[in-house]
Amino acid sequence: MAPAGPGGSWEDLVTAALLGTDRRAPAYGAPGRAAPVALLDAAAVATVRRRAGLRPARAARRPERAPADPRPALPTAAAHRLTTLLADRSAGAGGRRGSSPDLMELLPQWLATANAHGYAAPPQTLPALLDAARGRTDLRPAVLAFAGPRALWLARLNPDWRFALRAAPGGGATLPGPEDAEAVRRLWSEGLFAERVALLGALRARTPALGRDLLASTWATERAEDRLMFLDSLRTGLSDADEPFLEQALGDRSRNVRATAADLLSALPGSALAARMAVRAAACVALDRTGNSPVIVVEPPPECDSGMRRDGVVATPPSGRGERSWWLGQVVEAAPLGTWTGRFGGRTTQDIVALPVADGWQGELHAAWCRAAVRQRDAAWSRALLGSPSAPEAGGPGAVSLAERAKLLAALAPAERAAWVAGFIATHGLSEAFQLLGVCAVPWAAPLGRAVVDALNIARDAGSYPWSFSGVMGLAERCLDPAKTARLEALLAVPDEREDSAPGAGGYWAEAFQRLVTTLRLRAVMAQELTPPRTGAPARPLPATVRPPQTPAPPPAPVPPPRAVPPPSREAPQPPDAAG
Repeated sequence: MAPAGPGGSWEDLVTAALLGTDRRAPAYGAPGRAAPVALLDAAAVATVRRRAGLRPARAARRPERAPADPRPALPTAAAHRLTTLLADRSAGAGGRRGSSPDLMELLPQWLATANAHGYAAPPQTLPALLDAARGRTDLRPAVLAFAGPRALWLARLNPDWRFALRAAPGGGATLPGPEDAEAVRRLWSEGLFAERVALLGALRARTPALGRDLLASTWATERAEDRLMFLDSLRTGLSDADEPFLEQALGDRSRNVRATAADLLSALPGSALAARMAVRAAACVALDRTGNSPVIVVEPPPECDSGMRRDGVVATPPSGRGERSWWLGQVVEAAPLGTWTGRFGGRTTQDIVALPVADGWQGELHAAWCRAAVRQRDAAWSRALLGSPSAPEAGGPGAVSLAERAKLLAALAPAERAAWVAGFIATHGLSEAFQLLGVCAVPWAAPLGRAVVDALNIARDAGSYPWSFSGVMGLAERCLDPAKTARLEALLAVPDEREDSAPGAGGYWAEAFQRLVTTLRLRAVMAQELTPPRTGAPARPLPATVRPPQTPAPPPAPVPPPRAVPPPSREAPQPPDAAG
């Protein structure tokens, strides 16, 4: 068959098929072929080309061979499982999910486990993996790590997958090592912007001083937008040795560059900027001991002088904010938290947070301390500002929103984080816990898993609207420990519906718990399929309740390292691939 030209696009094929070949016969194909057969042949060729990662084009020089991937191959059962997960396109389709697991929502966890074992992706799955990552940004880091160098090779052949080149350091180019000084200098002087950003990031990860010196050598000649991106790369390997360069950047003509430099310096408690901010904050916040009990008094800055602006304080507040309170928040946020222990007579962080604040300034002061604790990753202050999870106001003294609480929790150790969220759920239920659950390590610790299941059971027994808990139920499917499946067996029966409950709620709850149990069993099977076989050890069969059909499974897998799993996010829906 002649190669499809401009008249042989997929759109033309679809149009001819809709109109009928008797009304619009294809203008291409082998002579003597019937029109319907020629049309189907052309569609088959277009589909094969699409799946191969190539666009129809005139003959050109053959591409270079795909690079080798030296990593071990997936076990056979795991490779079959990956194909099944990629073939599922029901995620995000809307409507009632039923009792079947949402396979696409299990793909991130499968990828994380496969990457932890260091497996290479089967070559025939690379197009489907790249298509999945194209539509979901949350999949991209794990997909590109699993797909390896061959994914970048394919991305150069198909414009639909160019996101892989943008996500790869330097657009997938090979970066020189710090020992090759001449190659580093040449790439920094002549490379594309993405290559230079990638080079600076790689140097900061291995030799921070070399990366900083390289940036300083051309700083004066860089464009403002480039200086901003380069400066942000200094977050990697940030140390006190970077302070002189960052102090110089405080005088930059770009406001955004100055703000970024100030933000980096405020993360160094021993920097001169932090000391200046500590002096300003101490002048605004003091302890009044004249009354019956000590009280914090606040006097915000009277003006935003040039020194404050140079140190990153933004003079103009957002709409609806007062100028002086806006300046106060920025000054307190940038001051080292260690300032306040000496300022308040050696009190502990818990004692300081518990002090009353005069004249209605408590919310502003505590919100600034929250931001400082997050920026400085101070566990003691985060713990004090969170307060007790069982507090009646459903939050600590300084947690002004669920988002702030989630950020404060990130500074705590995984076990303490899970225990705090479990206590919060036990007191306040699940209605406000979704963001908090998103920062907890996976699989959830036993106390947290019990708290979530108990809260779901209470909501079911209370006749609550089940649809309002679908987000938490989806998190539980991905984050509960599969070993706790047996505890859920008692929740599979359809409960008796209360008179004041939503119509059909009992059936929905039973269906949702059935899907939860089925998903946990499937996760257990997936983990065992990904376990490398032990040399000389016989394969241990799976329990009958979780044994996959026709696929013997190796022994159970070790639990992957804990990581926080945020709720999945998707890009705007992409137009469907016509050829697929």
